Amino acid sequence: MNRTQNALLPSGWRPKEAADRVLEGLVNLCPPQVKGAHDSDFLILDGKAYVVYMANDVRPGEAPHWPDIYDVLSVVDVTSGEVEQTTTFAASKMVYENATLPEGACFVPRIVQKDARTLRCYFASESPGARQSQTWFTDYDLGRGALGRTVHPARIETSYGVFPMQPQHFYRHATAKGFTGQPKDYGLYPIDSFKRFDGRVYAVLNNFPGGQNALALLNDALDRFTIIGDYFMPNDVMLTESAVNRMPDGTWCAISRQEHGDRNYMFTTSRDGVVWTQHETRDFVRNGDNSKPTFDRFGDVYYLGWQEATRVKGVHRSIFNIDVSRDGVSWERKYRFETEKSFQYPVFREYAGGIYLTVTQGHVSDSRKERIMLGRLE
Repeated sequence: MNRTQNALLPSGWRPKEAADRVLEGLVNLCPPQVKGAHDSDFLILDGKAYVVYMANDVRPGEAPHWPDIYDVLSVVDVTSGEVEQTTTFAASKMVYENATLPEGACFVPRIVQKDARTLRCYFASESPGARQSQTWFTDYDLGRGALGRTVHPARIETSYGVFPMQPQHFYRHATAKGFTGQPKDYGLYPIDSFKRFDGRVYAVLNNFPGGQNALALLNDALDRFTIIGDYFMPNDVMLTESAVNRMPDGTWCAISRQEHGDRNYMFTTSRDGVVWTQHETRDFVRNGDNSKPTFDRFGDVYYLGWQEATRVKGVHRSIFNIDVSRDGVSWERKYRFETEKSFQYPVFREYAGGIYLTVTQGHVSDSRKERIMLGRLE
């Protein structure tokens, strides 16, 4: 870890002690009947956190072939941590006024503010081996404090045209760009939390089981994802679940999870978001594990979060590091989360001078995917 004269952290800073204080303040958002929960996203408006996550009432963990996986929106008072409202907004065979979802898991929910009174919630309805998964969205009305009664299919714009947002269309596009992996009929998600640059909304598209990644731009209606650039090279290491950000000089940088090889994280860059370099490792991230990273910028400081392969008492995903930098070159370790409950798939949001987070934890199952926790990072 590089340390310069312009260090962000005071001498003697203890990353684990700082992380322990955060862990002590986490609160559980899941109702008692929830047995498994994972992969949250959230935003904060007017003192309320709007948190989406996938859950089931049958067993710990999650899997795309479990039709009992449903998606929840919880409204939480940020100050007290009290859950004020919990609503299922997507589930197998759920009936809306204009459509009925097919049988299958409702996976990887994401949330974004559409306008002053509307939050948009996305999710994938999937049943591996039975059909193409489809990304849908439904809206939450802030004025009424309630979800809408309709659901709509999202679209994807590729080099071949505009189609329903399904893996087959993403795959066809990627193969034309040099992707050599196998097609999958599920696993297409806007994996990184939505980010705004220059007033526009961007998303990272990922087919998790296939290993495809692309930067996409949403249209003004937030119902179409247009692929800007693809980054999946080298093909043989299988890169997934990347997180992206813009660097001080305007270039793009992405950190990607690696499924093959040593499973350490790899990085790629782009001047324009269209043409990306081949992924490579960087010295300041060592001994990483295959789990979703984070890459945020709060003020003028970048926060890079990544799972370490080292385990606490053999627990998978029990160590998570957060490194900080102003330039993306010199990094310092600000937090080191070590817990037998695991610390996985966190999301960070800035609000009213503070940084808040949601994260997956558990204590019973090997996966530790049992509940979604909310807290304050700093």
